Amino acid sequence: MADQKGSFSWLQSLNISDIFVWKDHGEYGAVAAIVIGILVPILFSALFLGKKREKIRGVPVEVGGEAGYAVRNARKTELVEVPWEGAPTMAHLFQQACKKYTHNRFLGRRKLIEKEFVQSGDGSGRRYEKLHLGKYEWETYGEVFARVSNFASGLLKLGHNTDSRVAIFADTCAEWLIALQGCFRQNVTVVTIYASLGEDALIHSLNETEVSTLICDSSQLKKLDAIRSKLTSIENIIYFEDDSKQDTFSGEDASNWTIASFSEVEKLGKESPVELSMPSKNSIAVIMYTSGSTGLPKGVMITHGNIVATTAAVMPVIPNLGSHDVYLAYLPLAHVFEMAAESVMLAAGVAIGYGSPLTLTDTSSKIKEGTKGDASVLKPTLLTAVPAIIDRIRDGVLKKVGKKGGLVKKLFHFAYNRRLAAVKGSFLGAWGLEKLVWDTIVFKQIRTALGGQLRFMLCGGAPLSGDSQHFINICMGAPIGQGYGLTETFAGAAFSEWDDYSVGRVGPPLPCGYIKLVSWEEGGYLTTDKPMPRGEIVVGGFSVTAGYFKNPEKTEEVFKVDEKGMRWFYTGDIGQFHPDGCLEIIDRKKDIVKLQHGEYISLGKVEAALSSCDYVDNIMVHADPFHNYSVALVVASHQPLKKWAEQAGISYNDFPDLCNKPETVTEVMQSISKVAKAAKLNKSEIPAKIKLLPDPWTPESGLVTAALKIKREQLKNKFKEDLQKLYA
Repeated sequence: MADQKGSFSWLQSLNISDIFVWKDHGEYGAVAAIVIGILVPILFSALFLGKKREKIRGVPVEVGGEAGYAVRNARKTELVEVPWEGAPTMAHLFQQACKKYTHNRFLGRRKLIEKEFVQSGDGSGRRYEKLHLGKYEWETYGEVFARVSNFASGLLKLGHNTDSRVAIFADTCAEWLIALQGCFRQNVTVVTIYASLGEDALIHSLNETEVSTLICDSSQLKKLDAIRSKLTSIENIIYFEDDSKQDTFSGEDASNWTIASFSEVEKLGKESPVELSMPSKNSIAVIMYTSGSTGLPKGVMITHGNIVATTAAVMPVIPNLGSHDVYLAYLPLAHVFEMAAESVMLAAGVAIGYGSPLTLTDTSSKIKEGTKGDASVLKPTLLTAVPAIIDRIRDGVLKKVGKKGGLVKKLFHFAYNRRLAAVKGSFLGAWGLEKLVWDTIVFKQIRTALGGQLRFMLCGGAPLSGDSQHFINICMGAPIGQGYGLTETFAGAAFSEWDDYSVGRVGPPLPCGYIKLVSWEEGGYLTTDKPMPRGEIVVGGFSVTAGYFKNPEKTEEVFKVDEKGMRWFYTGDIGQFHPDGCLEIIDRKKDIVKLQHGEYISLGKVEAALSSCDYVDNIMVHADPFHNYSVALVVASHQPLKKWAEQAGISYNDFPDLCNKPETVTEVMQSISKVAKAAKLNKSEIPAKIKLLPDPWTPESGLVTAALKIKREQLKNKFKEDLQKLYA
């Protein structure tokens, strides 16, 4: 499982249905259902009438640049650039936050009590690591600031040239953030690299940015040793210590590299402080390599001003954000979503407890039996997630409820449907006493899996389905702030507000920028469309980054500066604005293909619709302009398909054999067609043929990004022969 660290690929092997332990409430649950289901609607029926007034969240605005339909956040007439005066950079903001919250808890990590290896029960001889972890141990803002200052000095004393760059190639942890902030205090640009990145992309990223100092996990030392002859600029290696003994370089192999542990660098800086060199708002803080869906990753140059602007804009969106909150950090800090989230947390004085995807819950793959998972111990009030995580939580709960059957199943679905009606606004009464009772007897058990204290979730990285959003609203009792942003805008574009329970939208523009729709006539999306203006989404404002590193052609293609000096980024996404000023993503320019008879197919739209099919774990729709139909590669969902085979009396040797059977393909095709018709897809949009694939697509395989978005070109190349057979 070690090779899955540092990305979201842990989801492929995590059986989230196992994290929920449901207690049957028996008679009092049934009595509550009767009382609530019959008496409460009668008592409060008078309150159910009436229509809620629509809140205006975004308003049209006149801006420069290409003609289009532009909207700003309704709460701010002027764009927000900083959270408070005197904090133009992350180095300044961090220093001031640490002074303001000196004695508050800041960074927490769990103590490793015991590590053991257990044998797999399948006879393969594989051994799995299991951890017994203790409580969270905390450092205050003041203590962390001292460590950051020491590391900043130690980095230079080690021999790092401030005119060169530092790269961080490691899993998310407290030292990751400390290293980042230490570099900022010496105006050193940080290159972020996913811990799961393959050798070719790693070599490309390090050599292109001419990194001289590399910070990594001790577990990465062997990987670096294997490629050291191909790394042209590395001079220093700083590694994070852990509790296991790691092989390091031999003296001969590392003769031209200075190697030191993180604690050694801190000690060096403490003993020999170095004068600060604080950055300006236009200084490049980070070169963040995207996990883009095509080709080698592109390095996005992010300024300090970009990070601070997004931080300032998001802080007011999270209700009552402050030092009473606890945030569980486990997503990759090399991803813009997590870096933006942790920047917001530190600015607001929130306690950040670090966890791991493999230790997140009580039954996560690395948690030793009898040991609590990170969420159970930390009890976070705030959590980030990508849609793939939320979808699997939803599926896991439903499977667990289905297995219980009987009263538990009936009670759950009755309660869920009552709460769903309230969330959708069809009546108001269920927000009071009824909500309290349902939360107590039904949903409380589900919420304990994530600590039981969750009050707000931040979701980003990909579109979130409406069903999954409602499910979290109800079962976890927490509103979801669904964000829209890109690495090129440092995650800062749009963000749904806590009191907006509508689905399928990403909210109004964040107050740090504007969002403009520009007509795309070729695709048939115009700003004059009725009832809502449509077009390519263009983001302008303080969060728009400086462009791509050493790639001026691509930078000039998608970044523009208007006559007023404002910088705009052309996203390639297609959106529409609702009357209340909220944005909805409806398409993507690159995903639209014209078939032989002239019909247009939006691949992303079709994939989003068909992904809700029970048999589909992942899907890529492919359309060839020389044919009049589309086809699809479908990663089969194991449990539903095996259950069908059992009920249908289908015998098979293994899962790949099941996927190859004609009757299995027919069953999945029929299910896909039902989902497509329910989603009102046109006949030409429904794949005419499919290829069932037994193995999941993971970031390590290079077939999906770290946020689990498909890499279309890589999939087309890998499954070229299968696609050709589907068109034969």
